[in-house]
Amino acid sequence: MQRVNNFRMGAYAALAIGLINLRYQTGHDGNLMKSLVLIIPGLLLLLTSFTDGGKNWLQSKNAAAIGISCGVLLLAYSFFV
Repeated sequence: MQRVNNFRMGAYAALAIGLINLRYQTGHDGNLMKSLVLIIPGLLLLLTSFTDGGKNWLQSKNAAAIGISCGVLLLAYSFFV
């Protein structure tokens, strides 16, 4: 269960970063699309972590590898946007 909670915290972080980006870059061209790149994966991961099948999958090592890779890429993207 600890791993699922870690995924939830990562999902909350991606969602929060996307919403903060949306607010602070108001008026810039393409801001909604840039923010949605962060918001959508965060929301999907958060919703996945609440389903039974999603919880089982998130316990696997494959999910950990994919989650860490995507998390690092999204974090890097958030700094460059």
